[in-house]
Amino acid sequence: MSSTKAPDHYDLLVIGSGEAGKFLPWMLSAKHGKKTAVIERGRIGGSCPNVACLPSKNVIHSAAIAHEVRRASAFGVSLSGIDPASLKSDMPVIKARKDAMVKDVNGFQGFFDMFGVEIIRGEGTFVGPNEIQVGGGRALTADHILICTGSRARVDARIPGLLEARPMTHIELLDLDVLPAHLIIIGGGYVGVEFAQAYARLGSHVTLVQRGDQLIPREDEDVVQALSGILAKEGVRIITSADVQSASGTNGEEVTVSIRSSPGGEEEVLRGSHILMATGRIPNTADLNLDAAGIKTTAAGHIVVDEQLRASTSVFAAGDCAGSPHFTHMGFDDFRVPSVLFTDPELARVGLTEKEARAKGVPYRLAKLPMASFLRTRTLGPGASEGFAKALIEADGERILGFTALGPGAGELLPVISLAMKLNAGYRQLADLIIAHPTMNEGLVELFLLHVPDGTS
Repeated sequence: MSSTKAPDHYDLLVIGSGEAGKFLPWMLSAKHGKKTAVIERGRIGGSCPNVACLPSKNVIHSAAIAHEVRRASAFGVSLSGIDPASLKSDMPVIKARKDAMVKDVNGFQGFFDMFGVEIIRGEGTFVGPNEIQVGGGRALTADHILICTGSRARVDARIPGLLEARPMTHIELLDLDVLPAHLIIIGGGYVGVEFAQAYARLGSHVTLVQRGDQLIPREDEDVVQALSGILAKEGVRIITSADVQSASGTNGEEVTVSIRSSPGGEEEVLRGSHILMATGRIPNTADLNLDAAGIKTTAAGHIVVDEQLRASTSVFAAGDCAGSPHFTHMGFDDFRVPSVLFTDPELARVGLTEKEARAKGVPYRLAKLPMASFLRTRTLGPGASEGFAKALIEADGERILGFTALGPGAGELLPVISLAMKLNAGYRQLADLIIAHPTMNEGLVELFLLHVPDGTS
């Protein structure tokens, strides 16, 4: 034992209070009378409500308002005596609004108390297969342990000068109360793309550098091309197939980033005021002493789990630390995988992309519909009808294999598709729906009624 006092024993111990660490102890304690506890070294509720998903959407919404005000005349709204081009973003006010939202929604401690789940503050480390020590003192044992410690933004220390330049992650960016004059974003995934558009709309010059040959590499090329065109029209400079060679200067003052087109291309020096690193995330597993519990990790640090998320006989892992895609809801249910990129227009997907289907050798039929045929978009002003929706239908049946939409509020289309996929409802059942007019979901009826090619059977 790790101390002379017998360890406190629980039915379930959870390390981390984020999305994966909330619902299971809540349900087991409230509905089944189990003794549960959650160990948390940081903020209750994890990253999403405190420093990630919700705070970033506040800033994105402020940017959307700025964008609409600048083009108010296109909607027949006159700003008397005001030149929309002179619009300024009040970053202290934007930050204060974000901070107020975080304070308002962060009542998770009350939920843990209400459901009878003990919160134990401190850092938990394994000292045995079923035993955890908190803060080097209190010893705890449990029948089952769930690890959901999440992840953190990656900053590549191998790039010469980068650490000395003190680049920002999304956390520091969201805490800025000044507008970057020129924001250089390294990484063209979800985080990089969302912030690129938002800060361009707020008034920053934005350069987005992506190592691969397209932004958002998991998505299909036609989707990314359409979105990249929209970003470029809003002033975002996009550089793909480029490696960062070095960085210098001081973030917030003056920075330079040297990039080289790959493979073997010319070098270019980017000069800006701020650097945002958006090159992926690192699992928070290094401090858990997993060897003491016989738990293995991948080379990247993710916990190795089976199909039931089991890491050992009595230990499970869920969410980012187990290698799931880094969306909050993935920690709640790792096997239903919708995702939304909160650009304008939104990019929403559930299930297979075309390139995933081809890679897996899955035959499919493609139904595709321009966003202009979603009649609601015609009411929303310039650019709202850009984009499209597409669905992958099994070649010899009616099941929906995947769905992607690029359009206004596209994420709100996903629940209908996700439910159909969950229930194994065929696309014809969606084509038979009566949906209120004119809503975005109405376009799904046309997509599935008129645009699914004949099957092979």
